[in-house]
Amino acid sequence: MPEPPIRTVLCYGDSNTWGYDPASGKRFAAHERWTGVMARELGDGYRVVEEGLNGRTTRWDDPIEPGRNGLTYLAPCLESHQPLDMVLIMLGTNDLKRRFNLSASDIAESAGALAGVAKHIGKTAAGQPPHVLLIAPPAVTTLTDFDEMFSGAEPKSRLFSRYYRMAAGWHGAAFFDAGTLIESSPLDGIHFAADAHRVLGQALAHEVRSTCT
Repeated sequence: MPEPPIRTVLCYGDSNTWGYDPASGKRFAAHERWTGVMARELGDGYRVVEEGLNGRTTRWDDPIEPGRNGLTYLAPCLESHQPLDMVLIMLGTNDLKRRFNLSASDIAESAGALAGVAKHIGKTAAGQPPHVLLIAPPAVTTLTDFDEMFSGAEPKSRLFSRYYRMAAGWHGAAFFDAGTLIESSPLDGIHFAADAHRVLGQALAHEVRSTCT
């Protein structure tokens, strides 16, 4: 009897997908990152692809940190990892930087556009569009070292849930609100602590498993 196919899940995000540790500024170990937690929960029938990059935006060129435009890299990323059964997108926090001067709805629509690209370009083994889950990042909290860079970000980020849900619907993607489960660490106001990675990874494993059946 043939072995069941391995399901491939692509996780596309920023430093919180990369695994930035707000306490040390270094990277969490693979098993501590939410992607690693999710992979462990899913088990051998799944392959989880980590595509996190510090500073990545939804679709904006950063004049200070080049190479961070999430739209520019998404298409080749999708094609290089195909076939894909599911794509998880969690971006938008870096769009809150003061230099971009974007509203919460602008950011959500930009994130939703990435979901649309994933459905258009991504392919399963059967040649069908993959399942796409658009994840609203949790709101930023009390900013420390990033206070000037993210000035005015907190009230905008608290609108993410509302606008990301709308954007997911516009682009035919499922929606998940990370802010209902976790909070950004008070150590820097932006990144996730290890316990938040664990909670998020477990919850997203459930989402993936219930979708990719």
